[in-house]
Amino acid sequence: MKVIYPAVFHYEDEGFWVEFPDLNGCMTQGDSQSEAYINAVEAMELFLQDDYTVDTLPAASSANKIETDKDSFVVFVCGEFKVNEKAVKKTLTIPFWLNAQAEKAGLNFSQTLQEALCKKLNVVM
Repeated sequence: MKVIYPAVFHYEDEGFWVEFPDLNGCMTQGDSQSEAYINAVEAMELFLQDDYTVDTLPAASSANKIETDKDSFVVFVCGEFKVNEKAVKKTLTIPFWLNAQAEKAGLNFSQTLQEALCKKLNVVM
């Protein structure tokens, strides 16, 4: 899914450093504006992937609400938010008879649970 956040580009020492007001601690730099932008996309994507889910993504601020000094400017950075696909081990209990029928049918328990959870949560897998 595409995400867009404002970033503040600060000109300093013949290069740029970039911060995201809505993503506390997400920063990067570059020797040119284009390098700083490319690095900002990568930094934002990695930052979001490690710490957020779709439901916890911070709201993006309006550019006109962000104050800058004379050596800074706001740029909207567009990137891809990738859902963290890391597997999580779960222990659960089901009735004996249900386990026996599922094993006899050759069901993949993990896949079946994922499909049922997606259906229950109305989420597309």
